[in-house]
Amino acid sequence: MTGSAPLTVSALVAVAVTTVVIGAYGVRLSRTTSDFLVASRSVGARWNAAAIAGEYLSAASFLGVAGLIAKFGADALWFPVGFTAGYLGLLLFVAAPLRRSGAYTVPDFAEFRLGSTRLRGVTTAIVVLICLLYLVPQYQGAGLTLAIVLGAPTWVGAVAVAAIVTANVVGGGMRSITFVQGFQFWLKLTAIAVPAVVLAGAFVADQRTLGDPAPPVLAERTTVDIRTDVVVQVATTQPVVVDGVASTLVAGRHEFAAGTTVVFEAGAVTPVVDGAPGSDADWLRPGNGFGGGHPTYQVYSLIVALFLGTMGLPHVLVRFYTNPEGQAARATALAVIGLVGLFYLFPIGLGVLARSYLPQLMITGTSDAAVLLLPGAAFGGVVGRLLAALVAAGALAAFLSTSSGLLVTAAAVLSTDLLPGRVRDFRVAAVIGGSVPVALSLSVDSLDVSRTVGLVFAVAASTLCPLLLLGIWWRGLTVTGAAAGLVVGGGSAAAATTVAALGGPSDLVAGGWPAAILGYPAAVTVPLSFGVMVLVSRFDRRRVPLDVVRTFARMHAPERIGMGVDRLARIDRSSQRNDRSSHARRRRM
Repeated sequence: MTGSAPLTVSALVAVAVTTVVIGAYGVRLSRTTSDFLVASRSVGARWNAAAIAGEYLSAASFLGVAGLIAKFGADALWFPVGFTAGYLGLLLFVAAPLRRSGAYTVPDFAEFRLGSTRLRGVTTAIVVLICLLYLVPQYQGAGLTLAIVLGAPTWVGAVAVAAIVTANVVGGGMRSITFVQGFQFWLKLTAIAVPAVVLAGAFVADQRTLGDPAPPVLAERTTVDIRTDVVVQVATTQPVVVDGVASTLVAGRHEFAAGTTVVFEAGAVTPVVDGAPGSDADWLRPGNGFGGGHPTYQVYSLIVALFLGTMGLPHVLVRFYTNPEGQAARATALAVIGLVGLFYLFPIGLGVLARSYLPQLMITGTSDAAVLLLPGAAFGGVVGRLLAALVAAGALAAFLSTSSGLLVTAAAVLSTDLLPGRVRDFRVAAVIGGSVPVALSLSVDSLDVSRTVGLVFAVAASTLCPLLLLGIWWRGLTVTGAAAGLVVGGGSAAAATTVAALGGPSDLVAGGWPAAILGYPAAVTVPLSFGVMVLVSRFDRRRVPLDVVRTFARMHAPERIGMGVDRLARIDRSSQRNDRSSHARRRRM
């Protein structure tokens, strides 16, 4: 990457500066709490569609999808399919009733639906947890990107992204990031589409093929830097140089510690991460899972997490309240599906190409680098450097856009539920919410970005998704049932996520059902959460809210009837009173 460093640095600086400049424009328009939380519901359908797509397409989409497809093949296609289909489920079952309720955050909906401030507090804690956990892979991906393209320490990328995002959110809230995210979507689409098309042309010109029965072979002498502890499967015995010492890798399983350097000779058969398909033919065939003894369970659990987890993503839900009215929201939703579907065509293609051009990534355990390294592996000279700089710029935009949406959501919930709800409170909450995940991202570096995001989706699917679906479509839900489901489902999913992210006890992660459930908990925790909510509510049926009929009428009646309640207006008026009171006290002092 040395030759491309000046171009890459210029591209990264240009993205960062443009982000700050566009965000500063939004600062000029942000005055009230409504501006900071939902941009005063004044965003048009087209721009909001680009902003939502920019926010939704995170580090997992830009880097992780291609890397997982390169490593695991056909089964990894469920990641882009799940991300897209989950959004469709959100539109069909949640978005419209949630908007009609007048709630603009999930805690607000919990109180509106069940009339409990305690349940609202539990929901607030879960929303903040999901936002903070989802920020971790964004910062993690930023650190990886700058480490690969510039050789910088991993903390540099995480701190830089956190600083830029926090500055934009503190300055203008939702109003600022809406302008920024719309720009960043088109940048990300360009940065992923141009390299994919150019590399596909090179693949055809080189007459390369896929589906060979043999494992990938290194075309030239290759040095591989192992960034995390990894176990690989070696197909044939071959000479290598490990940390400068000549050695021989015999066929079988081998462990490499983080920091190890392995040199393979030209023509060497590429070892693959233990559990990944060993040959191109197996890689193209579904059913191999993601490493481990229960591939079918892994795939179905991932499907549950992605399809249902999207319905529980608080930063996506709040976006439906930045449109001025329902018709604009529906037009926005339709456009988003098209934009997201178009984007995912390209990382899938890059994942396929990475299998051919970068077989050495199958050894390292960190396949997220595939998109960043592909241009240099396929091209030399100016073309390779230009494409590498463009990809790096798109990756930075991905981290910035998703992090912005998550931080706005976390700050909104913290400032309105735990603080008086003034603009100043929002800014304080944004600083706190932007800082905490940085430390977490530096301590979690052993999972692919999409795997980390998949675990966060499992937490969302086990908590907010059941609350929203049952709260919107089942009149029998009670406060006790909802709280019990949130605690049981959220606690079990969060525990599994924590153990998996930190590596876990060796006897649990070595294999078998414990490892499968820890790595992919949604198939267990989601039904558990739904079941607890339903069963406890059945035993507590006398406490069904008395006004449930009126509540359902507000959520499901057409908007033109005017039965919805704009709860934001009350909050904004309260915030203005608090601001005036604080200003008067300062004058008296």
